[in-house]
Order: sequence, then C-alpha cells, then structure tokens
Amino acid sequence: MNRYPVWIYVTVVVAVLLGALYTLPNFFGEAPAVQVSSARATLKVDNSVLGNVEAALKNADIQPTGVFLDLASIKVRLANTDTQIKAKDVINQALNADPQNPSYTVALNLLSSSPAWLNAIRALPMYLGLDLRGGVHFLLQVDMKAALTKRLEALVGDVRTNLRDRNIRHAGISRESNNLVVRFRDAESRTKARQIIGEFLPDLTLEDAGAGEELRLVGSIKPEAIKRNQEFALKQNIQTLHNRINELGVAEPVIQQQGADRVVVQLPGVQDTAKAKEILGRTATLEIRMVDDEASANAATMSAAAAGQVPFGDEYYVERSGAPLLVKKQVVLTGDRLTDAQPGFDNQTQEAAVHLTLDATGARIFKDITRESVGKRMAILLIEKGRGEVVTAPVIRSEIGGGRVQISGRMSTTEANDTALLLRAGSLAAPMEIVEERTVGPSLGAENIRKGFESTIYGFTALALFIIVYYSAFGLFSAAALCANLLFLIALLSLLQATLTLPGIAAIALTLGMAIDANVLINERIREELRNGVSPQAAISAGYERAFGTIIDSNVTTMIAGLALLIFGSGPVRGFAVVHCLGIMTSIFSSIVVSRSMVNLTYGSRRKLERVAIGNTSWQ
Repeated sequence: MNRYPVWIYVTVVVAVLLGALYTLPNFFGEAPAVQVSSARATLKVDNSVLGNVEAALKNADIQPTGVFLDLASIKVRLANTDTQIKAKDVINQALNADPQNPSYTVALNLLSSSPAWLNAIRALPMYLGLDLRGGVHFLLQVDMKAALTKRLEALVGDVRTNLRDRNIRHAGISRESNNLVVRFRDAESRTKARQIIGEFLPDLTLEDAGAGEELRLVGSIKPEAIKRNQEFALKQNIQTLHNRINELGVAEPVIQQQGADRVVVQLPGVQDTAKAKEILGRTATLEIRMVDDEASANAATMSAAAAGQVPFGDEYYVERSGAPLLVKKQVVLTGDRLTDAQPGFDNQTQEAAVHLTLDATGARIFKDITRESVGKRMAILLIEKGRGEVVTAPVIRSEIGGGRVQISGRMSTTEANDTALLLRAGSLAAPMEIVEERTVGPSLGAENIRKGFESTIYGFTALALFIIVYYSAFGLFSAAALCANLLFLIALLSLLQATLTLPGIAAIALTLGMAIDANVLINERIREELRNGVSPQAAISAGYERAFGTIIDSNVTTMIAGLALLIFGSGPVRGFAVVHCLGIMTSIFSSIVVSRSMVNLTYGSRRKLERVAIGNTSWQ
C-alpha cells in the first residue's frame, strides 16, 4: 500500500544528487577578469594571441588564476581588482601598438570561480541580472529623422536610376526637407515619370506642382511606409547592438525596445563603462570600389604611396596576402544595397566564401559596373570606425547580374561566418545617442544578493520550524521536501542558464511559501482519515491520493497565471514569471514524490503500524 518500486527511490536519489551538483557552482562566486576579443571583423583571436597575453603577464610578474581561450575571446581570471586593472593595462600595451587604432578589445569583466571539473560537466552558475551583479545601464535614443533622411536619399537614387533606364528626361532630382522633388520642362515627361515612379516605388505619394517650364513632381513617403521604416531602423539597431555586445562576452545582456524610438541596454558584470560605450558605437559597412590597376602596377608609384605620397583620388591599402594596392576613393556601391549575406563555399575552389544578395537598384548598378570593367580589379572593403580594410580584390571576369555577389579569398569558415554576420547587421540603420547612463557597482549588487539570500533563508527557516512543530515527524518530511524543492529550483535555473534578478529572488521566496501548501493539504487529509478511524497505513495512502487532485488543480491555475505573466510581461516581470513557473513544477514533484518516498521508507515496511506522529499527539 505504502511502498514504492525501487526505481522511484533511485530516481529521487539521483534527482537530489544532480540538484546538489548543479546548485554547487552558485556558491563559488565570481572573480575579476580581463577579456580580450577582436576589434576588427577580419582579425581573429587564436593561440598565438593567447601566447602573447601569457608572455605579457609573465614579463609584468602578474600571476593569473586562470587563462583560457574560448570560441571568440581570451579570458584571464585574476585574484583581485587591483591586479585586474594592472593586467588590463599590460595586455592592452602588448596587443595594441597603436592605441588610436586598436586591433583587440581589452575589457574588464567578471568570471565564475567554479572549479574546472564542474565546468567540464556544464555545471555553471546562474546568470545574475544588473541589480544583483552590478554593471552598466544605457538608454539610447534612435534618431528617426536621420533614418527618414537616409531613406529619402536612397529613394532619390532609385528615382534617378528608373528614369535613366527608361530614357525619361528631367531637369534635376533633389531632396527638399522631407520631400523628394523631380523637375521637368514639359508635362508629358512628368506624366510618364509619375507613372514609372508610382509603379516601381509604391512607398511614395506623388503630387504635381509648378507651372510653365518649372514643372515639378513632389514625392513624400507614405505614413505607413514611414512607420515601417522606423520599425526596421529600430530592429536593425537592436540586432547590431546584439552583435557588438557579443564581443564583451556579457552573459544575458538586456537589449529591448522602450517606446517608439528608444532602446534599453543593460550589461551585467561589465565594469569598464568607457569600453562598453566604445563597443556600442562601433559599426561595419561594406563598400565596393574599383582598384587603380594602372597605378598599382607601377613600382615607383607604389613605393611612394607606401611612404605616404598617395596619388590624388586613390587610397593605399594592403591585402590579406600582404600585397599593397591603390583603391579609388569613388564608391561604386555601399552596404545599404545589401539585403542578405550568408556564409558558404566557392563552387569552383571549394574555399570558404560569403554570398551577398543586392536589392534591385544595387543589382542594376553592379551589373553595369561589371559589364564596363571586365578584366579590371574590384575591391570589396569592410569599413569599421572610419577605417577600411580590403577583404578581397578579385578580377572581374564577366558581367555579373541577378544581384548575387560572392566574396572569397584566403578566408576560413569561421571568418566567412563572422563576416556574413557583421555585414547582415553591421551598420546602424539610424544614428543613436546615449541619453541616460547608470552604473550599478558590484558592492550594491552584492548587498542585494545578501539581502535576497537572507530573506529566502529566514522565510525557509520560519516555514520549516512551523511545519515541524505543527506536524511532528510528517513536518520533518515536509521540511525535507521543501529543501529538495529549493535544490531542484536552483539547479534548474543554473542548468537553463536563466538570469536571476531581485524579482526572481522574490519568486523563489514565494514559491517556497506556496510549495508548503501541498504538504499541508496532504498532512491534513491524513489527519482527517485518522479521525474517522481509518488505520494509519490506509490513512497515509488515502491522504496522498485524495489530496493529489486538489494539489494539481491549484498548481495548474497558478501556472496559468504565471504563463500569462511570461507571455505578456517584459523585463523584471518575465524574470519573476520564469522562476515562478519552474517553482510550481519542482514543488509538485517534491511535495508529492519526494515527501511520500520518505514516508514510505519510514512507515511502509511496517506490517502492523499502530501510530504515526502527525501532530501534537500520535494517532492510531
């Protein structure tokens, strides 16, 4: 009647052991660290950089507690903050010979102090939110007027291209305030242009203006198109910020829209505010230019260019292979015409490559340029922080149409992936400025953790004492189940790498208070059966079975409320909801399965059970 199969006992023991194992990393805390990542898309952090970092630290007599290379950065764990700041300066000097044009980003950070054997089995601590860990908070304002201006400039180019392709004469195209103005000398040309523009550029509302030989066609962007453009600008900026922040190695950053034109960025654990601002401001854009083949083939000209005497209209660059070349300043095509960038492979050489897709206007421009420049070299440049770098400079073999372009040449698979990612969302669709900046110190976060930890412990202790005093032995079983519930909840949050915030700690305390309800229902049901004269063994069995339905009903209704908070809430509300929903699941398992396992082990093997301790008196 009150005996479980062996496999259930084994399951409970394994669950408790795993819960303890995955909860353990949260007790080791965090140590100050320095993180090194690439400051340029085409520069990678590898073992040679790791060797330079270790050598620099050794020469400066700095003893780190750990140095390791992960997928995209080097992390150096240190003993204290003083050593951390010194190590940052040493590493920065060793890796960045030119401080004005750094090759690597060296930033302060925090790392878990968990031992290596726990990391090896993926037993990692929970991420802590800004209010617990400390870090920086930014509120950024997106310049929507600039986004609209940028869209109008693009439409000016589109209108010019469409009218030229169809041989429609005009007297000039310009942007005036928030309008696009096309001037004509005759009504017939204006009528044809109106028809063409209306067909190919549906985002514009067109109106006739002027008279005589000063005819004008005034175009303004439709309100729905303005709204769509602003939403796109905001989404692209948020995606760009995500890509930029990845370089800081921030665990669970918060990047979300606030209102119609603002973005909130929270970076837990980041101590270097200046470095964070620098990273947020970085962008990358694509430019396609023609190579000055004649000048590049002249040895004397190249020697002079290397010495700083660059011919007028050209810029001096060095390819990845180390070969110098002169690139014309005139930009043929920019990344604004790029609609997609995906990593792949060259069909002929099977080398890693990046496949680009251009919009209709970009495809037409690229087709015209490649048709007129067969046999010449075209340079594809990646521009970051105002500085360009030649990714590749292939020879144009034939006209390239269809808007499909390939970048290849001495590129690894990882570099192709990174370059494609950077080009997809590497540039801001509209400028942003920081309108609010706050720094939460680690000491304040530590105090929040202490207070939250104490509130949870005090609440747990009060519950346990009450339940033990009121239900005797069964109170001990309930308190032990409550311990298991807390263990399972922390382990799940750690295993899922959830972010814990102050609302999350409140949800843990609430979960403990709610979890005891199930045990109270069970214990009261057992006492009721005993009052009715049922034997102790039958009372225990009936108590658990008859309370089960009520427990499930109450937890399901609470779960529905938690899921509603999770779906419709945001920020701290979602953090509360995640912990709340997980706590409901762990409380059901612990209050029913774990507690009954202990009861069955204690009383289930007794054939003639006469008394059970479940209150101030023993019932029989």
